[in-house]
Amino acid sequence: MRQFTAIVNPTAGAATGAAALLRVGKLLREAGAELETVYSRSLAHAQDLARQAGQRGRVVLAVGGDGIAGGIGGALSGTGTVFGLVPAGRGNDFARALELPAEPAALARVLLRHEPRPVDTMEVRSPGRPRTVVLGSVYAGVDALANRHANRARLLRGAASYYAGGLRAVATWRAAGYRVTVDGAEHRHRGYTVVAANSPYYGSGRMIAPGARVDDGVLDVVLIAAAPRRLFFALMNELKSGAHLARPQVRVLRGREIRIEADRVVPYGADGEVDAVLPVTARVLPGALRMLY
Repeated sequence: MRQFTAIVNPTAGAATGAAALLRVGKLLREAGAELETVYSRSLAHAQDLARQAGQRGRVVLAVGGDGIAGGIGGALSGTGTVFGLVPAGRGNDFARALELPAEPAALARVLLRHEPRPVDTMEVRSPGRPRTVVLGSVYAGVDALANRHANRARLLRGAASYYAGGLRAVATWRAAGYRVTVDGAEHRHRGYTVVAANSPYYGSGRMIAPGARVDDGVLDVVLIAAAPRRLFFALMNELKSGAHLARPQVRVLRGREIRIEADRVVPYGADGEVDAVLPVTARVLPGALRMLY
């Protein structure tokens, strides 16, 4: 029977995470599995706890949203440790990409019975910052600014916080000139954002890259060009279904290594962490993480 170590960050959505783990954990223990719960003081501490649990041969569970999922998943990338998610955050976009069930009994069955499967991760490098590995996407532009606003929202949660953050970001955004290099080929772009996507979803269920797959060994690169603000708001709504790909302002490239630069200071985000600016390089690490889904 599997032995699980669940890692919870008490400073971020503690009540939601604890409630989600309580429901799933009860079912895991009733099935005969061993479950220990540890609380982290920071994302770096959570990563250390995950590595230590993996070295003891335990299945590591990240309890929370995309930030802790990406941070712990990145720390376990390439180690062979089996990784699982108990979604309890604002967006849960990587869990959505894996089609993990929200219902506790169904999720417990996945964690208990499914065999680990390899998924791709993304190595992220930026000058003056430590190398990181994340799961979902790297996004540079208005969406990173929107994510920053959403993270700081106190009254709104989930999709509402991202939508409000998007409105605020778009209202003040001016188009940036990008240089995007995909597997050595350079592409010039002027607009709102560039997204290097391992997962189809970001921003709490917005399907930015419908063709992206977590296990295909490549990244989908979505470029959204300059357009009137009213058109961009319409495009934001189309992200719910992926209909934005039919717009002439949207272009999709694919590759293994993506470098994004800009002609001015432009923020970028990686799995919810948005305190950085371009340039950035993202490289896919095929099949680097073993996950239960």
